[in-house]
Amino acid sequence: MNAPVSTAATTGASGLAMLSMTEAADAFAAGEATATALTEACLARIDAHDGAVNSVIRLDREAALEAAAAADAARAAGKPLGPLAGVPMMHKDMYYRAGKVSTCGSKIRRDFVAPKTATVLQRLDAAGAIDMGTLNMAEFAQNPTGHNAHFGDCHNPWDLAYCTGGSSSGSGAGVAARFFYAALGSDTGGSIRLPATLCGVTGLKATQTRVPRTGVMPLSFSADNVGPLVRTARDAARFLGVTAGRCPGDPTSAPEAVPDYEAALTGDIRGLRIAVCETSFLDGADAPVVAAFEAALDVLQAQGAVVTRRSAASMRAINAYTAVISRVEGAAIHANWMREHPGDYAIHLSSRLFGGYALPAHLYVEALSRRGPLLRQFVAEMLDGFDVVATPTLKTRVPTLAETDIDADPANWARFMAVSANTRPFNYLGLPTISLPCGFDDRGLPIGLQLAARPFAEATVLRAADAFQQVTDWHRKAPAL
Repeated sequence: MNAPVSTAATTGASGLAMLSMTEAADAFAAGEATATALTEACLARIDAHDGAVNSVIRLDREAALEAAAAADAARAAGKPLGPLAGVPMMHKDMYYRAGKVSTCGSKIRRDFVAPKTATVLQRLDAAGAIDMGTLNMAEFAQNPTGHNAHFGDCHNPWDLAYCTGGSSSGSGAGVAARFFYAALGSDTGGSIRLPATLCGVTGLKATQTRVPRTGVMPLSFSADNVGPLVRTARDAARFLGVTAGRCPGDPTSAPEAVPDYEAALTGDIRGLRIAVCETSFLDGADAPVVAAFEAALDVLQAQGAVVTRRSAASMRAINAYTAVISRVEGAAIHANWMREHPGDYAIHLSSRLFGGYALPAHLYVEALSRRGPLLRQFVAEMLDGFDVVATPTLKTRVPTLAETDIDADPANWARFMAVSANTRPFNYLGLPTISLPCGFDDRGLPIGLQLAARPFAEATVLRAADAFQQVTDWHRKAPAL
């Protein structure tokens, strides 16, 4: 186990890698750090530690250094700077960049060259971010633990024997290990929020359709979400402000105007009404998780928030329908490959996909048709008179890679599926949800707090998360690799 260190106390050249995304961007804009120095600090940490963590699939070292030099030259010339100018990032290997291989963590797409660049990558480019390459992930984004039979499992930088969470495994592990300042993940059943909580960073799933998915490998037509894994809620606010908004290439992307999310981070949550959903989300939760969750609620109450315990009768149906949609839609997306290359899938993935073909069409239609009514019911139960719903992100302590390896032992299935029990419902409901670190268990592994709100109320969850982080330092802890 790697004992945590506080990044706030880190100084010197190596300390550049310990900055948050917004701190790095602001330091570059103020002339306090060069983009080259920021990039070199990240590359040095990757070189030193990724051999053990295994978060990187493709490292574009020279291209990143060239982009950093160009950013430095632009700043020196007094040219306008974007809100993420000079900030090195890497992204889950399912975001297409024209002319580059995008493996999607799979054998089938190991040599797939993307014909176009994802909208979110274009927007990050326009904001001045430096793309250093692509990251390990669960095969085709379909597992909650971070196992990958083709590129090797990603390892939790807090303790290499433990899960990173998936499917955005390299994104969570790399941000935690301070290999880069931000990373795109994707979230269909928790794949941003799970690596965030298991690796001790911050992850945001916005409202369904808030961020366009053009040029992104699909997993589930109606549950996929694009979003960041970062150090802080402020990072998430700036990142979302850059990437959100309507895209003509994605007809499902929402037309709502994109607000100034950073402006909402006032630190003032006096009177914020928090509903604790005790139905399902706390059932069977491990004692260290419950203790950290309750302590986090105490912090929020001390800042003036009002906490009330609630129950939600809708949760039973929500939990049942959630799995139906992702299984059937995933099976449809993979139908041709499953017919032509069934042996190229990991065992656990092909078995899940085959299960999707066995579900009757009427059940899928029922799950879709019940979605709107159940969203209205859940909002009435948990958000009528409240601003935020709070739950633990993960009910259990972080599991090991061995005890969630279902290819090695199918008996691990229950523990494998339990990892995403608290995140999946919010994908079915489409609500904006954030996970942020709120403590450590008795083995020194991170615990996460999950906050959700009404559709398009990202500013509310970000304000609450930021207020929590203004008076705590869990997000400042880094593994001592």
